[in-house]
Amino acid sequence: MSYQSLIFDVAEGVATITLNRPNNMNAMSPLMGAELHQVALEIDADKSVRAVVLTGTGKVFCAGGDLGEFAAAGEGARTLIMKMTGDLHLALSRLARNSAPVIAAVNGTAAGAGFSLLMAADLAIAAESAVMTMAYTNAGLSPDGSSTYYMPRKIGDRRTRELMLTNRVLSAAEALDWGVVNQVVPDAEVVATAQKLAAKLAAGPTQAYGRVKALLDSSFDHSLESQMELEARAIADMIGSKDGQEGLHAFLKKRKPAFSGR
Repeated sequence: MSYQSLIFDVAEGVATITLNRPNNMNAMSPLMGAELHQVALEIDADKSVRAVVLTGTGKVFCAGGDLGEFAAAGEGARTLIMKMTGDLHLALSRLARNSAPVIAAVNGTAAGAGFSLLMAADLAIAAESAVMTMAYTNAGLSPDGSSTYYMPRKIGDRRTRELMLTNRVLSAAEALDWGVVNQVVPDAEVVATAQKLAAKLAAGPTQAYGRVKALLDSSFDHSLESQMELEARAIADMIGSKDGQEGLHAFLKKRKPAFSGR
């Protein structure tokens, strides 16, 4: 399927989503939200996908929502926003529930919805020149794109409030220090670094990765005992899986495991 606002490719177990509105700084539009939802559905249906890379064309990852489209909608702006966030949020939900780890390759500025996409990813690699800012309240708006869920969980409530209320701009180095990203690399290496990591993950125990994602995303919602019960059930399921058996016997035989993602 062809897309107008993004580029989508699957190769050797890695799905790459490239936001592709360079003339609009890869801003999030209703069309992009709808196409991200469709891509997420394709990934969910394709069992060959075992890792996902999300990046942008040019020197901007995503500059936030397309405020020009919202303004042009006039009195229909509320309906337009509800449609766009509905699609975007379904896309993020599908990717979160999928076992494949999602890596954000932050090739440049991540503002507003771009920062939200970054926070929703499981791992993030940033270019040295990248900067991040929430920016929503600068336009009199409140955050979307799952950021109020993921950001306090990943970097804490105090820092989240600072970013969302003051729109502080983080450099890539500050983002690394705050735990917003996992790694900072030279600009020319950001996508290649993310693809290399994705290839490594794509050769791993995909279902186990999915359980890690699910357990971590639920950990703030359960008591200690409830969370440990979920852990027990997950590891019991994994020990009986094909990859669980492969990992177990490879370890005992001191050989490299050959995981199949099942």
